Amino acid sequence: MENTAAGTLRVLLPLPLADAYDYSVPEGQTFEPGAFVVVPLGKREVVGVVWGEGTGGVATHKLRDIVGQLPALPMADAMRRFVDWVAAYTLAPPGAVLRMAMSVPTALLAPRTEVVYRAVPLREDSALKITSARRRVLAQLEDGPALPLAELAHLAGVGTSVVKTMASVGLIEGVERVMRRNFPQPDGRREGPALSAEQAVAAQGLVDKVLAHGFSATLLDGVPGAGKTEVYFEAIAAALAAGGQVLVLLPEIALTAQWLKRFEDRFGAPPAAWHSGLTSLERRETWRAIAEGRVGVVVGARSALFLPFANLGLIVVDEEHDGSFKQEEGVTYNARDMAVVRARLVSAPVVLASATPSLESVVNVSSGRYGAVHLPARHGGLDLAKLSAVDLRREQPARGRWLSPPVVEAMKQTLAAGEQTLLFLNRRGYAPLTLCRACGHGIECPQCSAWLVEHRFRRSLICHHCGHAEPPEQACKSCGAVDQFVACGPGVERLAEEAMALFPEARLELFTSDSLMNRDEATAAVERMIAGEIDILIGTQMAAKGHHFPNLTLVAVVDADLGLNGGDLRAAERTFQLLYQVAGRAGREDRPGRALVQTHMPEHAVMQALVSGDRERFVAAELADRRAAGMPPFGRLAALIISGPEPAAVDNVCAAVARRAPHGDGITVLGPSTAPLALLRGRHRRRFLLKTRRDIALQPLLHAWLERIGLPGSVRLQIDVDPYSFL
Repeated sequence: MENTAAGTLRVLLPLPLADAYDYSVPEGQTFEPGAFVVVPLGKREVVGVVWGEGTGGVATHKLRDIVGQLPALPMADAMRRFVDWVAAYTLAPPGAVLRMAMSVPTALLAPRTEVVYRAVPLREDSALKITSARRRVLAQLEDGPALPLAELAHLAGVGTSVVKTMASVGLIEGVERVMRRNFPQPDGRREGPALSAEQAVAAQGLVDKVLAHGFSATLLDGVPGAGKTEVYFEAIAAALAAGGQVLVLLPEIALTAQWLKRFEDRFGAPPAAWHSGLTSLERRETWRAIAEGRVGVVVGARSALFLPFANLGLIVVDEEHDGSFKQEEGVTYNARDMAVVRARLVSAPVVLASATPSLESVVNVSSGRYGAVHLPARHGGLDLAKLSAVDLRREQPARGRWLSPPVVEAMKQTLAAGEQTLLFLNRRGYAPLTLCRACGHGIECPQCSAWLVEHRFRRSLICHHCGHAEPPEQACKSCGAVDQFVACGPGVERLAEEAMALFPEARLELFTSDSLMNRDEATAAVERMIAGEIDILIGTQMAAKGHHFPNLTLVAVVDADLGLNGGDLRAAERTFQLLYQVAGRAGREDRPGRALVQTHMPEHAVMQALVSGDRERFVAAELADRRAAGMPPFGRLAALIISGPEPAAVDNVCAAVARRAPHGDGITVLGPSTAPLALLRGRHRRRFLLKTRRDIALQPLLHAWLERIGLPGSVRLQIDVDPYSFL
């Protein structure tokens, strides 16, 4: 669409509205597509984006004028198409998706300015007195850049009044400049480390994709320690050398300390980071610099996918299988899949890297939709950690303990050798359940159908779903018994208590989101582990991937069966991925590693695959089961979650939804059923599950199903296309 001088324009607002609104263009003004404009909405003014020509469905006298335009670069056409695509696929209001692309409203405003002072030629006939203080100011500016007032006064050793007076009499000149943070630029032409023959072949395959300047999707599949990062660094170097920008998505931004150091060592400068820990000023400066093309590489969490790249030349999704790429609240989307879409819309390659690729990516490779490069061996010829299953039915821990005799013995040997141990248990807190011995009453969250988890080190009971916290009580609310509460099951804190009792001389540390509250604390813990200041590290999934600990030789998985409970579609796949990844932390340098996996089900296919190291057989068996059941990636799913504060109102809506449920060949509707988390944050929840063949489009079915369903104000309907969570 060309610039429109008169008439109407559609403006999309970052609000959960079904469509863009028509506004009239004031006479004599023009607004190009993508322009950020201010428009009236009711009694207020909001910022939106020009989305296209007006629809003409509103009477002219009812249209309101666009108020003005903000001084930000217009939203690119590819980004607007991406917003529309995500909205259409997820069935989210386009404005809700736009809000993610406008996450930093202050970045749309005019940048701040400051006055800086610079030298001016001194007139020969000048009668102005040059004092020693003034001479120092002039000397500071003689060959240097213009400087702000406070900085110039500090460097010259004078008061700010001296600088101001010199400017007022014409000895120096004050000029206004835009305040702009300078981002260091990674050097794509900087020479990287020597690659092995296998790495070089894989890297060249990715570089060729970058140099083709077109869309492609490639799975980079390599065992832990194979050097996948160094391989895709070569693709990043090629994109930078070609003048493009690069986005690297990581599942846990708090885990990137080592990644960031490796990046800076390789490219001579750090990338720009994008995550929730940034200050508002950092977000504003980073967002604007990305839009202006002043940032070469961005590393971030899933929200970085909606940043306004000026010239995106490559996307890398590291740990592409990771479930945290799926956003469960608001607009529900999988950042891995949407990264592929965004790459296609800007005609750029995308690399999906993993030691345990998702079954979806495996099928996309086998069908030819994705390319693949493989790294089947560790860099330097190192062997993978030897993995053994410990049958807890035969090797039972001592009463009240959770570490089996083989694990305890292995820890003794590891400590005696001066090496490090990782105890892995994917359960935060001290104990997942607190019961009253007298009556059996369990302490539940008042807002969720979930047990409160004891966090003994913080002296509180916490709900891991809504965040509700309360202090431990002495008396049971059910029967009144005093001091009869007992902790059931282990969390990492209880495991730490046991390890300290067994090895009182060992230096022990927890590595969880509770013990490490921010990125800096996580970075410091990683550095202590690398420096050998920790003997036993006890961690959740934060410790399972992405780390390289040179002296870590023993990994013990305390409860390998934990993720297999609950009947989740991806339970076996996720458990295999997690345990394979955590076992891969051991023996990454010159000392051999081993992994012990405690399980009550050593005969389970997941445990058999881990012990045998036969990933391909496990993947083939899991895919065969999915194909027989018509489940993803061979079928399609969409979940409907209906929730509200009153169960009767929720059930009434469910009845109306059930009456209109679609039917037909290849279409199955399950539900309504009470969700496993029947009460969440004070809202009662019911679920439907729509299952179809792969060749049936879900979105038209859902539109037709739900278009005339009326919702009371208190009841919400959430649609989750391609669900990952079934709670």
